[in-house]
Amino acid sequence: MEYLNILLTAAPQGGQQNPMMSLVFFVLIIVVFYFFLIRPQVKRQKEIQKFRKSLKKGDKVITAGGIYGKITDIKENIVILEIAPDVRIKVDINTILKDSSDLTQQK
Repeated sequence: MEYLNILLTAAPQGGQQNPMMSLVFFVLIIVVFYFFLIRPQVKRQKEIQKFRKSLKKGDKVITAGGIYGKITDIKENIVILEIAPDVRIKVDINTILKDSSDLTQQK
């Protein structure tokens, strides 16, 4: 038992790890997170904001809830969508995700 305590409290044989290497490793992790997680997300958000600002009457869009519609009016943050003949709904502009005409062109 005494021998085990001596081994556990003894100083490590190889010396201490260089603190500069720990700092370099930490900075490397931050850089990887930035380029693989943060930067693409910010880029995607900018593209979505640009798309929402470019919306106009007559555009065919899809909402976050999966509703396909045609824009009939835009008022600040509210968009009026026509989802069927003479059926219009109000949605927040932030729920509009993409242009549905892009989907029909891909087929």
